[in-house]
Amino acid sequence: MPPEQSLHIEQHLICEAEYLPSPNANERPDGEISLLVIHNISLPPGQFGGGHVTELFTNRLDPSAHPFFKEIEGLEVSAHMLIERDGGMTQFVPFDRRAWHAGQSCFDGREACNDFSIGIELEGTDDQPYTDAQYSQLAAVTRALLSEYPELTPERITGHSDIAPGRKTDPGPAFDWLRYRASLG
Repeated sequence: MPPEQSLHIEQHLICEAEYLPSPNANERPDGEISLLVIHNISLPPGQFGGGHVTELFTNRLDPSAHPFFKEIEGLEVSAHMLIERDGGMTQFVPFDRRAWHAGQSCFDGREACNDFSIGIELEGTDDQPYTDAQYSQLAAVTRALLSEYPELTPERITGHSDIAPGRKTDPGPAFDWLRYRASLG
């Protein structure tokens, strides 16, 4: 297991992450940051690497590159961060802005979770184990977020499937919630 690392947030960006701004973001209505949503993504589905997630989040995905990409052509989505299989981190939206990651959603009786949440995508699928590097980076990012944003607490960390039941299944049964929560120390 890699040693715990400490990440730094400046101007709502993780300093240690690559920053590639996504056009798929806007202002939060109240500036509130009080929920963390864990997702997974792979493009094409079940395949890792290739940079297609980055292309999707920056509206540069070539619909002719794979048959599945034609199905999602024109989709405007983003997340605040992506953590790849090797632990590489890319941030697409500053945390003080609203990323378009949750869609129709509800947490604790409140609709429109994008308004008050941070979305972190793990490169993965519901049924394939995530990597040690991803758990390590996710824990480090989460600790930095918990330190920076006082309304965000460990009890307000959830999966996409929990805020959009019946519509979304990620991060899926392969995500080890006990391991992740224990790593937040």
